[in-house]
Amino acid sequence: MKKYLIITINLWLVSTHLMAQRPPRLSSPDVHVDHGITFRYYAPNAQEVMLHGEFLNEPMAMTKDDEGVWTVTVPPVQPDIYPYFFKEDGVQLADPNNPYIFANERFKRSMVEVPGDEPLMHSLQDVPHGKIHYRYYHSFTLDTTRQLLVYTPPGFDMQGGKKYPVLYLIHGGSDTEETWTKVGKAHLIADNLIAQGKAEPMLIVMPYGNVRPKPMPDFTKDVINDIIPFVEQNYPVIKDSRHRAVAGFSVGGGQTLNIGLTHTDMFAYVCSYAPYTATEEFKENFTEWSPDAKKMNEQLVLFTISVGTEDFLYESVKENIAMFTKKNIEVEPLIVSGGHTWMNCKLFLTNSLQQLFK
Repeated sequence: MKKYLIITINLWLVSTHLMAQRPPRLSSPDVHVDHGITFRYYAPNAQEVMLHGEFLNEPMAMTKDDEGVWTVTVPPVQPDIYPYFFKEDGVQLADPNNPYIFANERFKRSMVEVPGDEPLMHSLQDVPHGKIHYRYYHSFTLDTTRQLLVYTPPGFDMQGGKKYPVLYLIHGGSDTEETWTKVGKAHLIADNLIAQGKAEPMLIVMPYGNVRPKPMPDFTKDVINDIIPFVEQNYPVIKDSRHRAVAGFSVGGGQTLNIGLTHTDMFAYVCSYAPYTATEEFKENFTEWSPDAKKMNEQLVLFTISVGTEDFLYESVKENIAMFTKKNIEVEPLIVSGGHTWMNCKLFLTNSLQQLFK
């Protein structure tokens, strides 16, 4: 009996100690009706915690209470979806109380959605919705099995007889094949525009653009030789250039130019968002480029390059636009405010979807 009592007391002491060590349940972030946001973070031993976010001009210091909870409330911000993170004594951390994480291979950031007084184009709205399919395909180019995502529009029927155009949509560097849906909300933007009659029902194929340790130019070969054939063998799509588009952001924007402009017989729509072009592939394709401008302009229904004026790539993008213009390639620039952000990506995609396949 005495031995049993000692064991019971010890178990109680251990459980009490563990409960004392368990961090409190916090609500973070809390978005207020005025579009302000409160963030909370438990770190009783931290000396300093700073909030970093793409809704801030500079980091904000958080304040610790007697229980070790750090808090800060941000004044009202423009409705959108924003990445943010905490920096605890110089160490960058995602918000442990927020399951909404930025899909990225290099950094770990959380996401906060600030809804508008009226639904934004990326908002979940009461409209018919398409579906996102996770698919595996064999890449003969890379000699491996890879994953891609396929958005099919509302009412899609594999056996229904209707055939659809396709947009191949590429993520940014260090992002993943999920970033365009988890961060860019491409599926919701498409749902809403289709419901409003502003976009054509289409498939959106979102591949994984990082092929390392293979050479990065092999991604172009993977798209042309493996991804497009996989899609066209497995989905009811229209198999001509006038019903095929390619778009992408940052590194994916550079890949878009490499893929689309070297295959204008396959893509009548090329939409590049803040393209990163300081690559060997771009240099090889376009440094001593002597295009048949007349033929290309006839093949391309739409060639756009979009960028924000605060984007760190703004000057290089302007140079690329000037280079294409000098080569007599008809390019439609879209210059907006803002930086190298997924807030601008959603804007660029919204613009493109209304121009495709008309």
